[in-house]
Amino acid sequence: MNKDLLVNKFEAIYVASQEKLRFFFAPGRVNIIGDHIDYNGGKVLPVAISLGTTAIVRLRKDNIVQMSSTETKGKVRVDLDKEIAYDKRAGWGNYPMGVLHFLKATDMPIFGADVLFTSTLPIGAGLSSSASLEVLTGFTFMTLAGKEVDRLALAMLCQQVENDFIGVQCGIMDQFAVAMGKKGQAMFLDCSTLDFEYVPFQTGDYQLLIMDTNSPRELAGSEYNDRRLQCLEAVGVINSKRPIEYLCQATFSEIEELIEDSNVQSRARHVVWENQYVHEAKEELEDGDLKAFGECLDASHLSLANDYEVSCYELDVLVDAARSFPDCLGARMTGAGFGGCAIALVHKDAVEKIKTYVGGRYEAATKMEARFYVCDVVDGVHEV
Repeated sequence: MNKDLLVNKFEAIYVASQEKLRFFFAPGRVNIIGDHIDYNGGKVLPVAISLGTTAIVRLRKDNIVQMSSTETKGKVRVDLDKEIAYDKRAGWGNYPMGVLHFLKATDMPIFGADVLFTSTLPIGAGLSSSASLEVLTGFTFMTLAGKEVDRLALAMLCQQVENDFIGVQCGIMDQFAVAMGKKGQAMFLDCSTLDFEYVPFQTGDYQLLIMDTNSPRELAGSEYNDRRLQCLEAVGVINSKRPIEYLCQATFSEIEELIEDSNVQSRARHVVWENQYVHEAKEELEDGDLKAFGECLDASHLSLANDYEVSCYELDVLVDAARSFPDCLGARMTGAGFGGCAIALVHKDAVEKIKTYVGGRYEAATKMEARFYVCDVVDGVHEV
């Protein structure tokens, strides 16, 4: 982050003031394993990454919040004295607007401010750019109000923004990872109870490589919500025999014997398998068995692609190409799917070679250019 450059951009947008400029940062997240089970009461294993969103902020004398982004033109203007409602014309601005809407409902004092956001996260790539923006907004305005931030409460508020303001029925994982991330640690999170523990993410001579399809997806307009409804249907079927609260509590025999709809059965099968893979991956990281860990990544992708059907041609090309590279231990799509990113565990000495190899195969197959990112595992949202 080049502070001087950001200050210059901020001052070119907003009227001069004597108020102090403050900087805040929220990471993105990569889910190492455990996709589409956060809303099914399962375990997940995300990390916060060094790609993320920065806000440069200055208080105002009135109750107006003005927000702009280095990635788009124009400003989003919010009058804190009026009701804050979703506005399709505001585009990206609805994410911070939703946070302000729910912060107002907590009766926390919110002060007018000028804000400039900038991000190193590719939008729509499945690295939680929206959660990063939401958590960053909440943390920033809580801090400006002089409040000690309850990070778990902040994550839950930002999940509510997605569910009730944006209209995406996501689980807690993305917002949790952005708020609660810890340098060099993965988070083993039980999404049904919010109990969690940190797990050292030590990969020795191997590096986590993010591979972006450059094929973004829109969750609210995709089949994401349909998958959630299918999971709820599976819970309903099993509940006719015994009470369960979440699909991850089901057994394989119940799925095979009770669920007649083949699509619903496939979705449920993925959920139970994926939850098991998370437990195995945690144990393998703790034991330092990277080969077995990589095999978990491979198995997870096959389940997401075949049973949950949230992969796509572009993701499959990236993952298959990475797996065929000798110095790659495993690869999988990450995030909600329908485009976005995949990850691979690659030997550090081979990172540049695999970029060339996978990138070439991807371009030949899709006529698109993949993007690659090597990131550190970092702390959650904080003031810089």
